[in-house]
Amino acid sequence: MLRLKNKVSLAAAGCVTGAVNGIFGGGGGMIVVPLLTSVGKKPPLVAHATAILVILPVSLASAIVYLWSGQFDTELFIAVSLGVLAGGIAGAKVLGSITPDLATILFAAVMFAAGVRMIV
Repeated sequence: MLRLKNKVSLAAAGCVTGAVNGIFGGGGGMIVVPLLTSVGKKPPLVAHATAILVILPVSLASAIVYLWSGQFDTELFIAVSLGVLAGGIAGAKVLGSITPDLATILFAAVMFAAGVRMIV
């Protein structure tokens, strides 16, 4: 069971996650996963799966705000959604069959590559 201090820390992290997702249109998982493993003391596979479920409502909330403000491209949404749906299904199946260490290494590699890509 989580102590009150951990619950408050995770709730604060949730606020930061929502803000990051809202500002950048994604990326909340890079905050949630490390916090769930360190503060929440959850195993990596549980942290990754929980992050996906946490990001869904955050992404929906952000999407509603973007849609409402007219910053939305229907054609782009449809094209990307098909790929995201297929990749999400495949990724969820893969996550269930890999080791926690491999999940952590893959996550770190993707985050590193994204960071390098952003500065190059």
